[in-house]
Amino acid sequence: MQTKNPSAQSTLGPMIIIGSLFFIFGFVTWLNSLLIPYLKIACQLTEFQSYFVTFAFYIAYLVMGPISTRVLDKFGFKLGMSISLIIMAVGALIFIPAAFSRTYILFLIGLFVLGGGLAILQTASNPYITILGPVETAAKRISIMGICNKFAGALAPIILGLFLKLEDADKLNQEVGNMTAEAHSKALDEMALQVVNPYIGIVVVLLILAFWISRANLPEVKGDEEEDAKQDILHAGTEKTSVFQFPHVVLGFVALFLYVGVEVLAGDSIIAYGKAQGVALNTAKYFTTGTMISMVIGYVIGIIAIPKYVKQDVAMKICATSGIIFTAGIIFSSGITSVAFVALLGFSNSLIWPAIWPLALKGVGKFTTAASSLLVMGIAGGAIIPLSYGALADTIGPQQAYWIAIPCYLFILYYAMSGHKVGKK
Repeated sequence: MQTKNPSAQSTLGPMIIIGSLFFIFGFVTWLNSLLIPYLKIACQLTEFQSYFVTFAFYIAYLVMGPISTRVLDKFGFKLGMSISLIIMAVGALIFIPAAFSRTYILFLIGLFVLGGGLAILQTASNPYITILGPVETAAKRISIMGICNKFAGALAPIILGLFLKLEDADKLNQEVGNMTAEAHSKALDEMALQVVNPYIGIVVVLLILAFWISRANLPEVKGDEEEDAKQDILHAGTEKTSVFQFPHVVLGFVALFLYVGVEVLAGDSIIAYGKAQGVALNTAKYFTTGTMISMVIGYVIGIIAIPKYVKQDVAMKICATSGIIFTAGIIFSSGITSVAFVALLGFSNSLIWPAIWPLALKGVGKFTTAASSLLVMGIAGGAIIPLSYGALADTIGPQQAYWIAIPCYLFILYYAMSGHKVGKK
């Protein structure tokens, strides 16, 4: 695939626009890390129930994956992104009645709608960045987008924390035994209402962005006829009729599913895990920022090193291996050291996403859009893995539950070593 009339000038503009969208991805996505422990208190949830925050948000990618391609095909790249931002604004708006009624299911519906809008944006933006230049440097461009994303992710829980009185949440949790049922319920109602103002602000920003994108000078994306011709020659006699006939794409979907699962786990569980290790919620709110900083460091290394010093698949091997080591550190250490290893997983996760996309999309020709849609559906791993962690945390404890990450990193290591070559000639 390629953009129409590519040039240095036409590339810079789209990069800035897509970079701003990746910032929004990060901000909206990593708010969940604070919502999990906060809604656990406000809505009186178990550990397992609290992780339905990530489930509702990321399962939308699985549901919306096939729909995303149709939306973009029907409305085009630019209008499709504007529509998706409006959908996200509706999702944020649902938080207002959810807060006033303190109804957990409404919060989850709002998160699902937010995730659905993001699924459309991701379907458009990730392959767009991949094809803006040579495939060999795609990981570098995606790393730049990742910095925008993770910078927003570092800010999100801190900014939301300014609106949420976390010291009151900790106090309320400690004094619940000394309160009457009526006083406790009233305190929880007041606590839930604290999310109203920040989410009104999010609605306004999303609507402004939707208008800006609709007016922006963004070139459309089209298939690359030359690449298609090469693929027709490559697959002569065995013409492909479906994206599922590319094993490296299907395996890439599995790798991305597991990767998003462990990435979300590292970012969204660290605040709750810090609290479980005895850290006050008002202090633990900064822990997600540590995970994001680790990821940004990894992205910067990727920008400098890929592909000049390190190939994309080699970077992926290093990240997967370090993920296994750091997960062992979480499980076999204790206290703040164990929490620090969770933050270090951010570094392990940094260059996996940028490497999976070009490795999985290489050689698919006219199936690039379909392959991208399939990969975006893999983001649903962020729904399943953290929820499974929550269930394990209720059973064997929050620390031992991190065992779930080990097989995920092992499969990612396999994909980096040989999985991305399966089916290629």
